[in-house]
Amino acid sequence: MRALRGEDIRKTGSGNIGVTNVWRTYGARLGAPVMALDVAKGFVPALLATLFVGHLAGVLAGGAAMLGHWRPLFMRFGRGGKVVATCGGAFLGVAPLVGGVGLAVWIVVFAVVRYASVASIVAALSLPVAAVSLGEPWPVDVFAGTAALAVLVLHRANITRLRAGTETRFRLRRPATG
Repeated sequence: MRALRGEDIRKTGSGNIGVTNVWRTYGARLGAPVMALDVAKGFVPALLATLFVGHLAGVLAGGAAMLGHWRPLFMRFGRGGKVVATCGGAFLGVAPLVGGVGLAVWIVVFAVVRYASVASIVAALSLPVAAVSLGEPWPVDVFAGTAALAVLVLHRANITRLRAGTETRFRLRRPATG
């Protein structure tokens, strides 16, 4: 955002570099490209590693992309994003049906409750269920469980705010300025 708006996204909104904060702060015009890039960050390495080496390499590449999103090297391993979009991309690359289930769950939950955090947590928890139900290879099953745990842990503050009733509902459009 610094290059486009002259602002550091880490000092705006929630301070998170992920899609939800960018979308809330700047709207869909900047949020959608950030989402596409975060998904691609997980998708490309997971897909290539899966195609050229196998599922174990695919989940390791997807997991590495998630770690890199959570603690980015270019930010000196400081706080990054909560890995949801990158995780989704990794699953679309390594196990497309599992990734599709996670995406469908995210969309349905988000449409009903309008909390990105709730949609992210429920979608992440659906991954191991989908992986096992669809008979995915063991590396995908283990990755699904680990990814679900990671998303859950990274959303601890959101869970606390949800329990306190202070979590912010997501608005698809920014409020009009008068």
